Amino acid sequence: MTQQTKATEFLAASGVPFSVHDYEYAPGGGLIGMQAASSIGADPACVLKTLVVEVDRTTPVCLVVPANHRVNFKAVAALFGGRNARMMSPEKSAALTGFRSGGTSPFGQANPMPVVLSAAAMAQPTVYINAGDQGLVVSLAPADAQKAVAARVADISTPPPASKD
Repeated sequence: MTQQTKATEFLAASGVPFSVHDYEYAPGGGLIGMQAASSIGADPACVLKTLVVEVDRTTPVCLVVPANHRVNFKAVAALFGGRNARMMSPEKSAALTGFRSGGTSPFGQANPMPVVLSAAAMAQPTVYINAGDQGLVVSLAPADAQKAVAARVADISTPPPASKD
């Protein structure tokens, strides 16, 4: 039985093909996106974390970036004509999106906001994005994710440094 969330209902209503995957959610275990990647056996570059930020403390923006990337907050602010961007508090994000921390999705938000999808994600054949609950992701084509929420695609994240093996 597929778990229904506001995000999966939104995708289904939008006619977007997707599948649902669950993973062991461990909030004290570090980076949730990396946990999800490990749990479902996916490349961290294909597992996207959903972050809610504020540009100049006034404009909420939803960012969707690879789990192993760092966000370039200056680039995000510049996209919206702002000077800076910073993470929104988990409480404020939950009140705005309708999703609790660790379960934030760009799909089916209570108060939809602009979504920016990392350009790096568009190169992947399939991506995994939070499905609106802790321990739950949807897999879909990045172009479908972008189209579903009319996301802007931009270079807003940087990959981890190359390892020196």
